[in-house]
Amino acid sequence: MLVGYCRTSSIEQMAGYQAQLRDLKLQGCEKVFSEQVSSVNSNRPELERAIDFARESDVLVVTRLDRLARSVSDLSQIVARLEAKQVGLKILDMNIDTTSPTGRLLMNLVGSIAQFEREIMLARQREGIAKAKAEHKFKGRAPTARRKASQILEMHLAGQGASQIAKIVKVGRSSVYRILAEAA
Repeated sequence: MLVGYCRTSSIEQMAGYQAQLRDLKLQGCEKVFSEQVSSVNSNRPELERAIDFARESDVLVVTRLDRLARSVSDLSQIVARLEAKQVGLKILDMNIDTTSPTGRLLMNLVGSIAQFEREIMLARQREGIAKAKAEHKFKGRAPTARRKASQILEMHLAGQGASQIAKIVKVGRSSVYRILAEAA
């Protein structure tokens, strides 16, 4: 049985999400597990359900490697769990299928290259930020909630609750509480 897994990092990525679902169905996946959660988050319940659901000689199918794992160690752990259950892994965009020795070799190579690229990108990003800071051009992320502090305080004084304020002002509830605590 082909078991599909699709993931996007956020619900804003609806087109990519729908494209993954379409591709998995076209591939012939009989059961598809899907979620919209960042892979950085270690809690991916639908991935866990997909792995638990898969039985011996099934194949877990994903559209792209980055939809499944974020690092070589993460990928290795997932592949090891699948291998322990004698479940294969197929990555559509790379045409990799671990049910063959060549597919397993390619999986290890691709995972290593993907992690290498990510580490290089992060190193360049850190270098760019350090340079911008040295030139006094880097300000960091704009403090969205703090810019809205006066509006939050006015709404609180008008009797609105933190959850309602957060929804109207479009900031996190914890940010509302932090601003109210700082003002007290």
